[in-house]
Amino acid sequence: MPMDRPTNVGPTSGTTPSGGAGRGPGLRLGLFAPFVLLLLLALAWTAGWFWLRGKAEAEIDGWFAREAQAGRQWTCADRSLTGFPFRFELRCASLSFARSDVRFTVGPVVAVAQVYQPRHVILEATGPFRVQQGGLEADVTWSDLEASLHVTGDGFQRASLVVDGLKGSVTGADPSPIDFTAGHLELHARPTPGRFTTDGAVDLSLRVMRVGLPMLDPVLGGPEPADIALDATVTRAAGFRTRTLAQELERWREAGGTVEITSLAAEKGSRRLRAQGVLALDDQHRPTGQLDVRTAGLEQVIAPLISEQIGARLGGDGAALIGNIVGQFLGGRRKEPAQGQGAPGQGGSGPGAQDRPGEPPLKVLPTVRLTGGRVVVGPFAVPSVRLQPLY
Repeated sequence: MPMDRPTNVGPTSGTTPSGGAGRGPGLRLGLFAPFVLLLLLALAWTAGWFWLRGKAEAEIDGWFAREAQAGRQWTCADRSLTGFPFRFELRCASLSFARSDVRFTVGPVVAVAQVYQPRHVILEATGPFRVQQGGLEADVTWSDLEASLHVTGDGFQRASLVVDGLKGSVTGADPSPIDFTAGHLELHARPTPGRFTTDGAVDLSLRVMRVGLPMLDPVLGGPEPADIALDATVTRAAGFRTRTLAQELERWREAGGTVEITSLAAEKGSRRLRAQGVLALDDQHRPTGQLDVRTAGLEQVIAPLISEQIGARLGGDGAALIGNIVGQFLGGRRKEPAQGQGAPGQGGSGPGAQDRPGEPPLKVLPTVRLTGGRVVVGPFAVPSVRLQPLY
């Protein structure tokens, strides 16, 4: 008798092995979990960015209001705060400032800070920059301007300004206008390590390349552009605010502020100057202090400032004698005409007419002192030069 055989072997089509029960939906949920988390993170980041933007807008409005109460009126035309998702960009179609003693406009202006580094602000500005103070007006343009500021909880860490293609004119002065140009300018400032908390000292480093100031070309002996480098430390600078210039300078003077010039270097063609010293303001608000100076090629510029004025009073031989004494004292001794050679203008060679190979060596000048509104080189006070009060 034939045996009955099962019609189905193993689990039927309607059953699932117990080990795999519910695995399919779990796997599908796991696949979507990273995308859900990413979406939640994006929503949280978006909400956080707009919340921070709101706080920034409120801070900016509050700062403008406090400045206005203090008599300083800032205006940011067509202000906008954008930059989502990773930074903040404050844009002004133009930025203007007005105070009782000064006013200026510049623009457009863009200030940028990264969300993850809000204390580092980078600013870009487009000219022109127009400023009015008293009877003076200046109009300045440039091809590129960028500034940066690193802020800390108790002040600033570093500030920098870089400008290319600078060109400007000042009117209202005597003589007027005063035109100037500079191919490249860099200014850096930082708290002086070890002295900022005690002396309020700030280190400054200035580099200006290819400077043109046509008004001084006849005095300095040529139209060549100049290069200037300055390294200095300004003490009692921590208290500077946005008060009037006169108030700031007076506060600085009363606090005993000084400018410690570590190095000043200037070159204009073959003429060079190196100086170091300390400057301040006296009770009459005039520059005071002294400088150790070395020069090359400037003897024939400095000596006439003294010898011609004094010599004119003595007349004739007195003027020549004074010129020789002063020239020798300043390291640029007047060369005596050789036998058979006449004076300058008569086929002879005057002071400094002899060419020297390479650059002339730097010569040490007597100490230059600024005292009582006068400029004194060694024992000689420079005639017709009066230092006026700065405010």
